[in-house]
Amino acid sequence: MTYAMPTIPAPKPLAPKTALLLASGDLRTAANVICWPAQQALEADTRRVFESLGWKLERANPERLSETEPHGFIRSQAHGREVFAGIHPEAPLVVAEAVWQYSHHVLVGLQHHRGPILLVANWSGQWPGLVGVLNLRGSLTKAGVNYSIVWGENFDDDTFVRKVRQWTEAGRIEHDLSHVRELDTSRLPADERKLGEALAAELRTRPAILGVFDEGCMGMFNAIIPDRLLHGAHCFKERLSQSALFAAMRDVPDTEADAARKWLDDRGMRFVTGSDEATELTDAQIREQLKMYIAAARIADDFGCDAIGIQYQQGLKDCCPASDLAEGLLNCSDRPPVTRADGSIIRDAEAITHFNEVDECAGLDGLITHRVWRAMGLTPDNTLHDLRWGDADRSGTTDEYVWVFEISGAVPPSHFAEGYAGASSERQPPMYFHLGGGTVKGISKSGEVVWSRVFVEHDKLHMDIGRCKAIDLPESETRGRSEATTSQWPIMHAVLYGVSRDQMMARHRANHIQVVYAPDAETADRALAAKAAMARSLGISVHLCGDNAEGMPLGEALGRLS
Repeated sequence: MTYAMPTIPAPKPLAPKTALLLASGDLRTAANVICWPAQQALEADTRRVFESLGWKLERANPERLSETEPHGFIRSQAHGREVFAGIHPEAPLVVAEAVWQYSHHVLVGLQHHRGPILLVANWSGQWPGLVGVLNLRGSLTKAGVNYSIVWGENFDDDTFVRKVRQWTEAGRIEHDLSHVRELDTSRLPADERKLGEALAAELRTRPAILGVFDEGCMGMFNAIIPDRLLHGAHCFKERLSQSALFAAMRDVPDTEADAARKWLDDRGMRFVTGSDEATELTDAQIREQLKMYIAAARIADDFGCDAIGIQYQQGLKDCCPASDLAEGLLNCSDRPPVTRADGSIIRDAEAITHFNEVDECAGLDGLITHRVWRAMGLTPDNTLHDLRWGDADRSGTTDEYVWVFEISGAVPPSHFAEGYAGASSERQPPMYFHLGGGTVKGISKSGEVVWSRVFVEHDKLHMDIGRCKAIDLPESETRGRSEATTSQWPIMHAVLYGVSRDQMMARHRANHIQVVYAPDAETADRALAAKAAMARSLGISVHLCGDNAEGMPLGEALGRLS
């Protein structure tokens, strides 16, 4: 018999002391073109380090794809599949990221690659490469792929070069993870442990529902919790469609959206508007965003969702303005009222927890936070942020290392010192959102914070949890940090307790970090203890990271609470 046998190309033979370099990019050509110069600079720095170690770094695909796409990013999953078809399965790979990237572009090849993999990030908040590389590392962690990671401002620094040398010689890099300790529930304060366990028991009796508007946003494989793991935590997905959300927006009358706008105007929220739809935020865009807010609240109510996640970019960006304004309002206990058909208010004076970018790990985390904080009589308004960047304070306000936590606009105005009066809305960058839409911009107030992250590793749910504080910085310092990142977005100046910059980078398994306020340090510790107890009772492996506000390791500090 004669069959049409497939032709499988032979991979390029391995050359000694040679690694292949590749970069995952955005789905949007405009973003890839604008960000390409920063990527070229990162690749040149990385190549120089490898050459100093006697290694050669070759690009796995051309530096210029075409006249219409003058960049060297892998731009889609299909493109990544073609690139990896020519890569030897045991070749050393270097994935260098100076930009936000879609992990599935390269996961298609990295998932089964047998050679050593190194993720490289510059230390810049610009596009942002740090967020991109953390998303890729979270995705690889979930997929069970072995990899190493390295980062730095100065690639000529001895520490950075030493780390790269370790990878070239051993195929892996070791980092300091001494700040991470496993939770011992027996050492938790009794009242908070009992509360957490009781809340978990309640969830087992009446499971929670997460409304998911089309999962898999922005290539974030790490943000999808497999159903069997989510069900083990007694939570279930209500799979919703963005098309249904868009259709529901069409049913919201202009008068309802305009009433919500007046509500915001009366509370002092400032909208930076203009008349050019292509480059400015307009009143028409804001009206559409408020229709999304109202429609999303009604869908959450109709389906009995305890939390919801909207995709934020893909799909809806070609139909309507961005979802940021809707997300920030949903996450706030004090928000424009949304009514049912009978005139009753949906969840009056209560946030409808929203997980930005359909990050289900953030959704589960936010749900747990909401239950614990409400049971303790605390304000449960919480949000995720990007672990965007960090720098020393240049104003002289503090000697502590200050992180930039920043997200597109899902931050509730209750996180700002002046609430809505401290909030503004600016147009999202046109290279991401050609139909516009405004953010919820502001500076997070100073105060005690519990941070956390749920992630998947070894086919199991995990939670890292720790303490930090948000601080105030002078206007000039805040402006500089904002302009070095995305100036339209809300920002938190965060100081981690007992976790250095490099320890955080060495450990954090995601691009996102969840934050919630507490009124004082002791209450924050107690709330953390109850949250940890609830998560552990739901079958999540909990890891305590760093110290409390007094510099005591968290496990010891919690054990001393009576």
